[in-house]
Amino acid sequence: MSSMLTVHLQFPRDLLGALEIPQEQLEARLRELIALQLFQEGRVSSGKGAELLGVSKLEFIQLLARHGLFYFMETPEELVSEVNMLEQLFHEDSEGDRPGSKA
Repeated sequence: MSSMLTVHLQFPRDLLGALEIPQEQLEARLRELIALQLFQEGRVSSGKGAELLGVSKLEFIQLLARHGLFYFMETPEELVSEVNMLEQLFHEDSEGDRPGSKA
């Protein structure tokens, strides 16, 4: 993990109460939320997010899932479109490899 910076913040009790976690877990929870937000904004990679939290990349991806966030930023429709495009390219490429076909 990179060097640390200590920051003192003041929050309304209601805001912290909404997190519903013990105060001793507050620092870790805020660090987690910041890393997730940075990933969601595209400002850090999943690898960097994992590094910031001191977890493996797989654990970071699982954390994304627990928060309802996607590892892949594409929508399901975009993923289907990309798969269809790749299948079409693969099909066209394999036709070019047939004997007697024009290459």
